[in-house]
Amino acid sequence: MRDTDRALVQAATAVAKLRCRSENHTVAAAARTTDGRVFTGVNVYHFTGGPCAEVVAIGAAATQGAGELETIVAVGDRGRGVIPPCGRCRQVLLDYFPSIRVIVGPPDALRAVPVTDLLPETYVWSDHQVEVPAGPPRTGVWPMPVVPGSRQAAED
Repeated sequence: MRDTDRALVQAATAVAKLRCRSENHTVAAAARTTDGRVFTGVNVYHFTGGPCAEVVAIGAAATQGAGELETIVAVGDRGRGVIPPCGRCRQVLLDYFPSIRVIVGPPDALRAVPVTDLLPETYVWSDHQVEVPAGPPRTGVWPMPVVPGSRQAAED
């Protein structure tokens, strides 16, 4: 593993120690761009579900105008160490950054592997899209139903 990869694990570990202090935030992630910038995030747990730390880090990078992400890692709170991404995160990482490397493994044998190694025989969304024949031009305006006894709203 490269020194930059070890530094990425340290960045995620620092965020986990600093920001993961409740049951709502239990995992931190750090992602590095090809130009060396690092973006972090924490998961947002909610009983209805919520984004994982990796997805939050991707959003943080996008917010700052980052380009291609090169490497990502997730770290658990309370000293749990590096955590592999869940299935949904693996798919998101593959769809957005097909060449990204993911740091995984036990503390004494961490390694950065291509996301494709984590998803053998994977589904690639773009490979399964059906070409839609061109139809009449879209106006971008939904047709509004007329309700009996109503009047049209004033234009703003």
